[in-house]
Amino acid sequence: MYRRRRLVLVLAVLVIAAAVALAIWQPWRGWAVADPARTPSPSTSSSGPTPSDTPPAETAPATETSAPPAPEPSGTEPAIAACTTSDISVLAVTDKDSYSGDEQPQLSITLSNTSPNPCLINVGTATQGFVITSGSDTWWRSTDCQTESSDQVVQLSAGQTVSSVTPLAWDRTRSSVDSCESTSRPRAPAGYFHLQVSIGGIQGADTKMFQLR
Repeated sequence: MYRRRRLVLVLAVLVIAAAVALAIWQPWRGWAVADPARTPSPSTSSSGPTPSDTPPAETAPATETSAPPAPEPSGTEPAIAACTTSDISVLAVTDKDSYSGDEQPQLSITLSNTSPNPCLINVGTATQGFVITSGSDTWWRSTDCQTESSDQVVQLSAGQTVSSVTPLAWDRTRSSVDSCESTSRPRAPAGYFHLQVSIGGIQGADTKMFQLR
């Protein structure tokens, strides 16, 4: 009976010791328990496309291929020639045909390009000439007492006509290079006079007749 009690006691101690060892050791903690509810979804393959926050770039529509530009002309445009006597028609102009004793004739030049091509001509005061005659007597030249002159080359288109902007006044006296400062030059008498003009080296074909009264 005594041995049974001791055996029962020993067994009880062993059972308690085993329970304590299992509680401390916990051999099941080394393994993960598979839980279908907590099983992670399979990862995306690294070879597949990665989603991006930015939308894909739009592809620009194909444009039609334009024709190549026309080649530039290799040569330069021909130079415009100077006007010649055969290209230009020059006319003498007065503002009136008859002048009273107190009126001064206003003299102008009109020139026209009668050729089919443009041309260049110097129309500056340095190339303008006004001459007033009465019969064979030369009464006045615009160049006798001219103090300032200028050059002005212009292009006249085919068929273009131009005239003096500011007429030149004749004071109705005789001119000479020696009497430019004189205030007592001879005064022209009443009668008929002729105006002859030139410009750019081209002489007017006709003269303009006018009367002093």
